[in-house]
Amino acid sequence: MAMDESQPGDATKLTFTGDAARSLLIVDDDAPFRTRLARAMERRGFSVVAVESVADGIEVAQESAPVFAVVDLRLLDGSGLDVVSALRDARPEARIVILTGYGNIATAVAAVKAGAVDYLPKPADADAIEAALLVDGRPLPSPPDNPMSADRVRWEHIQRVFEQCDRNVSETARRLKMHRRTLQRILNKHAPKG
Repeated sequence: MAMDESQPGDATKLTFTGDAARSLLIVDDDAPFRTRLARAMERRGFSVVAVESVADGIEVAQESAPVFAVVDLRLLDGSGLDVVSALRDARPEARIVILTGYGNIATAVAAVKAGAVDYLPKPADADAIEAALLVDGRPLPSPPDNPMSADRVRWEHIQRVFEQCDRNVSETARRLKMHRRTLQRILNKHAPKG
């Protein structure tokens, strides 16, 4: 891999420069988002390495063991949870935030069980990510300004059961005591807003 440290937030930079206590690994296959986030986090005082794949993320985790990490859940070459596991092995106290555009409760639970300290839906801004990385250790976060609507909670529950049934529509419908066609219509819709 090429080692190019000429530009801040460059996705090919594989070594941390600056404050080791603020080392941050960003793993995301969306190049424009990855670059913007890397630059924003560097402005906030983090020493950033930004990469696009599970393989690169694991390599950085094993070689440099960053203090902080922001990892996309679904990457082109696999699951971001593999990067989380490698980070946990290299530095058990690392603070890891999972990002995803495919948010549901089941994947959030999987991310936290794998070792992430928080789970944020995309697009997340740098302020929200920094707050999640540097949370002060309170047992519960402050209440949300805009909590999920009842429709969204129902949709999340259906998604969780669907994931637990290995994405089997018939089994999910049986467990939810719901007609299979009704479940298929719900699954084909986008998540309700709010």
